[in-house]
Amino acid sequence: MFVFNDTQMKPTVFLLTGIPGQEAMNLWISLLFFSMYVISMLGNSVILFIIKTDLSLHEPMYIFLSMLALTDLCLSISTMPTILGIFWFDSREISIDACFVQLFFIHSLSFIESSVLLSMAFDRYIAICNPLRYASILTTPRIVRMGLAFMVRGVALIFPLPFLLKRFQYCRHNVLSHSYCLHQEVMKLACSDITVNSIYGFFVIISTVGVDSLLILLSYIMILRAVLSIASQEERFKALNTCVSHVCAVLLFYTPMIGLSVIHRFGGSSSPLVQILMGYVYLLLPPLMNPIVYSVKTKQIRARIARVFFR
Repeated sequence: MFVFNDTQMKPTVFLLTGIPGQEAMNLWISLLFFSMYVISMLGNSVILFIIKTDLSLHEPMYIFLSMLALTDLCLSISTMPTILGIFWFDSREISIDACFVQLFFIHSLSFIESSVLLSMAFDRYIAICNPLRYASILTTPRIVRMGLAFMVRGVALIFPLPFLLKRFQYCRHNVLSHSYCLHQEVMKLACSDITVNSIYGFFVIISTVGVDSLLILLSYIMILRAVLSIASQEERFKALNTCVSHVCAVLLFYTPMIGLSVIHRFGGSSSPLVQILMGYVYLLLPPLMNPIVYSVKTKQIRARIARVFFR
C-alpha cells in the first residue's frame, strides 16, 4: 500500500516474503515451522522451569544457561507472528513502524545472546583453568550485573537503528526478501543516502559479534592449553566434555549469523533462495537446538527432566 506524498509515492507498509516458488507447499512448510516453534518454546520453558525449581542447579553454569533459554524464548516470540502469518493466512503486509519494532527486538536479542555465549565461555574457562576460585569469581550478584550489562549493551547499540531508518524516504519497491524485518535489508529499500546506517551497522556487528566471537576463541585456546597439561587422559576427556554443549551452541549461533551478514553485504550475486533459507536457519535453529543439546549433553539437566516427566 502506498500514500501520495508531494511528488513521490511513499509506502506505508512493507511486504514480507515466504519461500518464493514453493507456495503450493505452504501448508507443509507452516506445519514444519509451527512444530519448530512449539519444540523451541516448550524446550526453553522446561529448561527455565527446571533451573528455577531445582536449588541444586542454582550455580553459575545453569544461571547462564537460563539466560540463554530466556533469550531464545524471546527471539522465537519476536519472529513467530510474521512467519506463521505468511504461511497460514498469506498475511504479507507489515506496517513500517511494526517492522522497525520487530527488527529492534530481533537484533537486540541476537546481540544479547552473543553476550550470553561469551559469558558461558568465561564460565568454562574459570571452571577448568582456575577451579579453586570459581565460586568466589562467579558470585550471584556478579552474574546478575553481567546479565544486566548484556541487556544494556544489546538495547543501547540497536536503539538508534529504528530512528536512523525512520528518517529515510522509501520510494522504491517495498518487498522484503524475508518473513521478518532486518536492518540491513530494510535500509536497502531507501532512496536516500544509507552511508551512515551502513557504517553504524558494520560498527555494531564488529563491536558485538566480532569481539565476542574472538574472545570466545581465545577462551577456548586457553582452555585447550590447560586441558592438554592434565596428565590423566580420563580427566582431560571429562574437562573437554563439559564444553561440548557450549561449543555446539556457539556454532549454531555464529555460523548462520555471520553467513547471513556476509551474504547481505557482499553476496549480491547469490541466489535469493540461499538468503531466505540462511535467514530461517539463523533465527529458528538455535532456539530449537540449544535446549535439545543441553538436555542431552548435561547430565544434571537430563536427570531432572527424567524425574519431572517420568516420575
